[in-house]
Amino acid sequence: MVTVSASPVNRFSLQLTFLLFLSVVVVTLFTALLTAPQRDEISEFYLGNRNMSPLRNGLAMCGDYLSAATLLGSTGLVALTGYDGLLYLGGTTVAWMTVLLVIAEPLHNSGRFTLGDTLALRLPRLQRPVRLALAVCTLTITTLYLVAQLVGSVALLTQFVGEPSRTTRTLCVVVIGTIVVVYAALGGMPGATFIQVVKAVMLVSGVAITAVVVLTHFRWNVDALLSAAAHNSGLGRRFLESGLRYGGGTASKLDFFSLQLAIVLGLAALPHVVMRLLAPRTNRVLRTSVVWAMGLVGFVCLAAGILGLGATAIVGREDIARIDPRGDAAVLLLAQSIGGGVLTALISCLAFVTLLAVAAGLTLAAATSLAHDLYGEVIRKGRASQAEELGVARMAAALIGVLGMLLALLPWHISTASLAFLAFAIAASAILPALVYSLFWRRFSGHGALLSLYGGLICSVLLVVFSPVVSSTPTSVYPDVDFAWFPLQNPGIVSIPVGFLLGWLGSVLRPHQRTSGYEEFQIRSLVGAGPR
Repeated sequence: MVTVSASPVNRFSLQLTFLLFLSVVVVTLFTALLTAPQRDEISEFYLGNRNMSPLRNGLAMCGDYLSAATLLGSTGLVALTGYDGLLYLGGTTVAWMTVLLVIAEPLHNSGRFTLGDTLALRLPRLQRPVRLALAVCTLTITTLYLVAQLVGSVALLTQFVGEPSRTTRTLCVVVIGTIVVVYAALGGMPGATFIQVVKAVMLVSGVAITAVVVLTHFRWNVDALLSAAAHNSGLGRRFLESGLRYGGGTASKLDFFSLQLAIVLGLAALPHVVMRLLAPRTNRVLRTSVVWAMGLVGFVCLAAGILGLGATAIVGREDIARIDPRGDAAVLLLAQSIGGGVLTALISCLAFVTLLAVAAGLTLAAATSLAHDLYGEVIRKGRASQAEELGVARMAAALIGVLGMLLALLPWHISTASLAFLAFAIAASAILPALVYSLFWRRFSGHGALLSLYGGLICSVLLVVFSPVVSSTPTSVYPDVDFAWFPLQNPGIVSIPVGFLLGWLGSVLRPHQRTSGYEEFQIRSLVGAGPR
């Protein structure tokens, strides 16, 4: 077992990380400004270059989805919980299969810029209330996820300097948030796509190199890696068996199932992922792009599993837990042990760039929904000029970035994982029912859409408020009070069925509000016929 210091990185790593991160930011910002839309055309700002190759689209999708939680959190989860952590990684790959087989092509064929365009085409009589409800859900999801990324940047900074002062914390959040706003407001989709591609290439390359070093350390003997991980975990063979994290009882197992359900179903309804599915020009490019994204995400998850096991085998589970009880420092400790300051700096820079890229995609998705759905279609009723809507989109990106920074600076003690998982649960509980019913159920009505959108959102948030995430446990936001009557930390197992039930109930109770023309919509969603 390798003995580690109290801090996973040293001064040399900090300096090298800063230089690498600054270099990447300067290059990507300059390129994003060069590739930014030069004309007042909302299609270019919202969708970017629609003639990109499937590989570039796949890299952009991969970059949009994979956050620093995959690199740091998932690796740490494997390092601390073994088999249960590996099982958690499997849900991500399955989620992309759901997108490919169920959602991608019908959504691409029937959409234009946002999911609101699909629902408006399907439900024209109540399109404005539906667009408003969708904008509310989109803003909630993207804000939660954006705050998770900004808070994650502070958590990553903690690995360098210890617990940062209020000034240092504020400076970190403001710098990252400002860069994100520039990417989204000025670069639009072309700028966001460039940083996503760069981030995806860096992420895949970084985890691949580190995984190869770990496997080489054990002479490419997977059994030796597993045996060393079990031995240095302090738990023996229990480390490689189920139940270490999610086996404490029925509630724990249900919590894990609820989390996996939210991940598998929520991916298909995340606003920034939906925007990326609308970008390719043809279905053939879309299919190949999603296959590339699924393969790249699966590879990164496989590598994260190797890195997590390697961290336990080389560093030791007790040392990882002592330095960071959540395990986020596991991959940095591993990099320091096998590659010294250089590899640690590379992984740290990669984590910062990952945070930056995901935050830019989220900000752009929220700005697009507010500008196109809320302002362009609800407030201006489709009469806004392209230049006017584009200006609103850029102002919305700035406002959302400022909102995210303010929320990230609040002194609330909630993990970034909890914020991200709540965003997944809301997407699966509110947006997914409306999307699935619109695409595949003839009797779906506008009132069903409103009930599923608002009902799924409210149910998800309320269940989390009255869960151990907020009160009753030492790791809760308010550990000294107890008003948690919902036993699970993730609400998906309840809120997702509630969202689908409300969509069905609203459609059944208001049958006279059903719209005609479903056959034309179905033809368009299945074969792509009709103008876009």
